[in-house]
Amino acid sequence: MIKARWIERILEPRFTLGTSKGSIEARTVWYLIAWYHARPGIQGIGEAALFPGHSREFPADVKVKLIELCQRTDDWQQRLSGDLVEVPSVRFAVEQCLLDLERSGTKHLFPSEFTLGKRGIPINGLVWMGDKRTMRERIREQLEQGCTTLKMKIGAIGWDDELELLSEVRSEYQPADLVIRVDANGAFDQNRVHGVLEQLAELDVHSIEQPIAAGLIEAMAELCVDPPLPIALDEELIGHNRLENKRDLLDHIRPQFIVIKPSLVGGFVATREWIELATERGIGWWITSALESSIGLNAIAQFTATLESEMAQGLGTGKVYSNNIPSPLFTEKGFLHYRPEGIWDLSSLRHVDS
Repeated sequence: MIKARWIERILEPRFTLGTSKGSIEARTVWYLIAWYHARPGIQGIGEAALFPGHSREFPADVKVKLIELCQRTDDWQQRLSGDLVEVPSVRFAVEQCLLDLERSGTKHLFPSEFTLGKRGIPINGLVWMGDKRTMRERIREQLEQGCTTLKMKIGAIGWDDELELLSEVRSEYQPADLVIRVDANGAFDQNRVHGVLEQLAELDVHSIEQPIAAGLIEAMAELCVDPPLPIALDEELIGHNRLENKRDLLDHIRPQFIVIKPSLVGGFVATREWIELATERGIGWWITSALESSIGLNAIAQFTATLESEMAQGLGTGKVYSNNIPSPLFTEKGFLHYRPEGIWDLSSLRHVDS
């Protein structure tokens, strides 16, 4: 028989994480921990990490489901395709928890050359919002660390300043040497966005994520018809939890790319559904974190490694927290790696808060 408990934790960023939707000063996540009654020392752990301002879930939704799951553990598998579909972060936590328990709590969820330390995952260097000087410093830091794909958040400090920063980078690095992506988080007005896309195209920017707000389906579909540069759906995917809804969304908008956050779309199964639907339609994709702690990031990274994509993924967020769970994950020269001999320090999860 499985027993379970849950823990709430607040993660503290090393610096303010700026986006066009506001600044992130702290991040709340929840851990679902399960074990067999006869073997309490072997525990599976999964992380639920909804994202305020992006997720359709609320903290109260997560807590209610976690309480239910811990009170009754014999129906988790059935609930993965039932009520948990509409609570994606909790569904993902259950997937992680059960798989980790099956792997004897080792956190080796998807053994591969990645977990053996033989192969890294290409990742983009992420430039968070800040004032112009700070962003210039962050760009330089990413480039000096050897990243070959740079992703910059735009839409918060003023387009003229952001365009100037992008122009500076492109004047120094040609497209063959550095891929530039931008993420607008829905910042631009429908009437203004066309001009922005044209200016980005002149700089050979690879793609723009979510140029206008999610939910403007007709406007986004129009933008995706022969745009100056490829458009990637991000927030637009959130809330489309059923297969038929995903299919309808992609058929209607026909984007060039989709950006998949497993924590926000419902985990491994849901991510595979998005990838299969996109591939069938000739739509490209990549996977990104949603600022999970090491537990969730590890699960996403190991899963992503099995897909063997050459596209740079958005998985370089592990260093943003000062109190993250120490893990074998590390970044180096534009790649995320797993150190097999590394140690998981799970001491912070030993106390029960629920």
